[in-house]
Amino acid sequence: MRVSPDLTRIGGETRSSRALFAIPLVVIVAITVIDLQTPSTVHLGPFLIAAPAITASFAGAGGTAAVGALAVAAQVLIDVFHGGMATANHQAQFIALVVISGLVTSFRYATDRHRRKLGQVRTVAVAAQEVLLRPLPERIGELRIASLYLAADEEAQIGGDLYAAVRTEGATRLVIGDVRGKGMAAIGDASVLIGAFRGSAYRNLSLPEIVDHMDNAMCWNWHHTAADERNFLESFVTAVVLDVYDDGPVAGMVNCGHPPPLLLHRGEVATLDVRDPAVPLGLEVPAEQDYPVEMFRFEYGDVLVLHTDGVVEARDGGGAFYPLPERLAAWKGGSPQALVDYLHADLLRHTGGVVNDDAAIVVIARCA
Repeated sequence: MRVSPDLTRIGGETRSSRALFAIPLVVIVAITVIDLQTPSTVHLGPFLIAAPAITASFAGAGGTAAVGALAVAAQVLIDVFHGGMATANHQAQFIALVVISGLVTSFRYATDRHRRKLGQVRTVAVAAQEVLLRPLPERIGELRIASLYLAADEEAQIGGDLYAAVRTEGATRLVIGDVRGKGMAAIGDASVLIGAFRGSAYRNLSLPEIVDHMDNAMCWNWHHTAADERNFLESFVTAVVLDVYDDGPVAGMVNCGHPPPLLLHRGEVATLDVRDPAVPLGLEVPAEQDYPVEMFRFEYGDVLVLHTDGVVEARDGGGAFYPLPERLAAWKGGSPQALVDYLHADLLRHTGGVVNDDAAIVVIARCA
């Protein structure tokens, strides 16, 4: 059974937090012992507030309150040992410790409540994004598939890049695309395109027909939702739509201004450029004849890598672009998921762990 990385991380944090409780407990014991052994004119009790303050940095409100109560109890012990609670100085120390411990606990409670609400919002957002960009199946038809999505927005799971796969009569159909822009507007445009792609699967349209349908969907969406005419005129989507046929080692592709896929065949990497590329979706009134289909061989054992420009335009510290063809040629072989993992680690190593644009990779292998 595979354990979720998030659950593993949470379990590790819980064990770590429990171990950290030793720090405030040691602080309380150390201050108490030292204070009991010093003259009554030396007052170390006020330093006990450090214990609940430290606890609030790693534990919840309950743990902070418990440590605060122990600190107050230690203060009472110190006061009794040095003559009782009758003096104004001891009373002031006791009241100050109670008040500050209460404030620290209250602030921690408010922080925990805010984090819970934020966690709920993030959970809903992640669920909504997963509905939009469903994980690709590991196997569909004769194909094995693996994918990777890196969102430039740290709080998002997806952005303006997109991919999807469906079964049609005698073929597996895939799309990968990149919506101009970022943020919620780009996510909304991506949802329209994916919806048009999936919604037409049952109609068994040809490649030119499905691209024409997607183009019309985007134009209609922008015409009715764009805030102004300038936004409408500047909106477009680059995309590659391809059919991998079941009855032969061939595939058909329509490229609408998108970075060309890479084909790994017997250790050699080839760029699948098209002779007559179509314009990006949404730039002009579409017609089926505007989408010429390019055919290429896709044999058993071949690997096809679809990607967005966020991959090949990712830069290192010196400004150099990520050399995807060279990295792909250096791969030693394995499953599509192994290749995705290899490219993921290598891309983050190239960029220093940060991507400045959405990036998507889809790896496809034809298998028996």
